[in-house]
Amino acid sequence: MDPVQQPSLFPLFVLGIFFIFMYFLAIRPQNKERKQREAMISALEKGDEVIVASGILGTIKDIKGNFIVVTVSNQFDLKLQKSAVASKLPNGTLKSIDNQ
Repeated sequence: MDPVQQPSLFPLFVLGIFFIFMYFLAIRPQNKERKQREAMISALEKGDEVIVASGILGTIKDIKGNFIVVTVSNQFDLKLQKSAVASKLPNGTLKSIDNQ
């Protein structure tokens, strides 16, 4: 008679290790980046210098709910969603670019 083999738990163990690996490699860094972006967007204030997703540089003139008004030049303002802001620039960046 052949001895009856117990089902192996090794494939289940490998699958578990794979999910843990994927969590730390992909999901966790993405969540961290999303939280940092949300914090940056919620901290926007009038006068902040920003770059929007299209590459336009400007200064925030007004904030109303989920929308901002970005001054690009003296006579040109853009009304955008807050989510269109790609990053916040250090104050004085626009002046230093204009002086070059």
